[in-house]
Amino acid sequence: MARTVGIGIQDFETIRKENCFYVDKTGFIKEWWERKDSVTLITRPRRFGKTLNMSMVEQFFSVDYADCGELFEGLSVWRDEKYRELQGTYPVISLSFANIKEMNYISTREKICQLLTNQYVKYSFLKESGVLEDADRAFFDRMLSAEMRETDATLSLYQLSDYLHRYYGKKVIILLDEYDTPMQEAYVDGYWNELAGFTRSLFNATFKTNPWLERGIMTGITRVSKESIFSDLNNLKVVTTTSDEYATAFGFTEKEVFAALEKFGLEKEKEQVKTWYDGFVFGSHGDIYNPWSILNFLDTGNIGTYWANTSSNSLVGRLIREGSRRIKEKFEKLLRGETIRTPIDEQIVYNQLRGNEKAVWSMLLASGYLKVLSYERMELLERGQEQMYELALTNYEVERMFEGMVRDWFSDAEADYNDFVNALLLGDIKAMNAYMNRVALATFSYFDTGRNPCGEEPERFYHGFVLGLIVDLQDRYYITSNRESGFGRYDVMLEPKNFEENDAIVLEFKVHDPEDETSLKDTVQAALRQIEEKQYKAQLIASGIPEEHIRSYGFAFEGKKVLIG
Repeated sequence: MARTVGIGIQDFETIRKENCFYVDKTGFIKEWWERKDSVTLITRPRRFGKTLNMSMVEQFFSVDYADCGELFEGLSVWRDEKYRELQGTYPVISLSFANIKEMNYISTREKICQLLTNQYVKYSFLKESGVLEDADRAFFDRMLSAEMRETDATLSLYQLSDYLHRYYGKKVIILLDEYDTPMQEAYVDGYWNELAGFTRSLFNATFKTNPWLERGIMTGITRVSKESIFSDLNNLKVVTTTSDEYATAFGFTEKEVFAALEKFGLEKEKEQVKTWYDGFVFGSHGDIYNPWSILNFLDTGNIGTYWANTSSNSLVGRLIREGSRRIKEKFEKLLRGETIRTPIDEQIVYNQLRGNEKAVWSMLLASGYLKVLSYERMELLERGQEQMYELALTNYEVERMFEGMVRDWFSDAEADYNDFVNALLLGDIKAMNAYMNRVALATFSYFDTGRNPCGEEPERFYHGFVLGLIVDLQDRYYITSNRESGFGRYDVMLEPKNFEENDAIVLEFKVHDPEDETSLKDTVQAALRQIEEKQYKAQLIASGIPEEHIRSYGFAFEGKKVLIG
């Protein structure tokens, strides 16, 4: 009889005591302990078991669980006598930044300080233990006060490590889960520099200059750049999605997934589950599945976009929506099931995310939306060359999530957008003009970065519009943009999969130039002339499509106003 699937349980003790379904990841404890790294930073996508593993580590080592060895009975770590003796023998400080998602620095700092205060409340018995001096008790009181000084906050875990070391006679293990959640919020809401300074001081005192630290683990989604917050932490062992260390400790392997399907009587669904949820790659280990989707499938027996919908994808959507033409063109390839080649930098520099193509793809890779198919070996590169990675969408679930995200871009003008697409297919120019102007009015500024007056860079809008066409028409058309054909590079081409049922369509976009064109009609004619003079139809004709089945349209932009001809 299969165990109950406990959806959303992130506490190891609860899972074990309630006899919920659990995939044994206690091998991580041995692997981490035997590597002897001082501080380990592990990055994994969301919902990959980071919090549960941190709970597991805490309850294995913490003196608070000294009499709880039964939690680990029957699991791999308990087979080793040395580790049975190690269980419950260290003071452990454990905290999480997962819920720090504030809109300004003051609120973020207050919430972090409250978490630090909670640690002092937990260990309040130290005040009366006889191990503290008067100055220590005064510091303790300041940590419990409503008006905590910033200098005290940044020293709080350093000082608490000292107090615990005095009391227990052993150095401290410190666990910090989801360390980068407030970093992402700070980037989105514009207080990055303030938070980076505070965090740098806190991390330096806690993990670098702390003589009472035995070992530490930090987890998160991204590896924030060393210059931003880790400039003083030269003792940091960084494990990212491209590292081989702990590759199977987070996420489910295919063997684990298939065994679970058999246990729950769902073995006939293996291929469908693999299509939807397989595809994550950590280091050289492929066929990793996200646990959240698997657990939900085991619970319901229904396929769905579970992992992709567990939290807001606002940052990812924003990076693509406001991204440059090159970013959107590469994203077009990904949506068509193709791969892209790009350098990546696993040290995320948040203030470079806008406009830095490498930073955007690195962010999507770290977040789990992309996977590495191959990469160039560094020793084979010539001096000055960047290492190139071949990337693809992780799996079908991620593809479905992105399709929904693109459709949401046009949700404020959904009816008009759909009517425009229908008018385009029918060749009804009058209707195309009416609906396209409504769509542009409702959504144009949504694609704007805010750095330029709206309308100066319509590329961001019309390449987003092209992504919408790919999502809605890819069953009927091969849709490409900015490709060579004839004697130039067309803007958009819709090549029908069956030209007897659908015409081919070439679209050219132009911004109205008042110095050269007196009206938008002139701009439309200039776009149409370019299609003819550059012979953009050549590729379609070479594919066997008769010229009478090829339609051309010029789109003229002036601010949010559009004219199609």
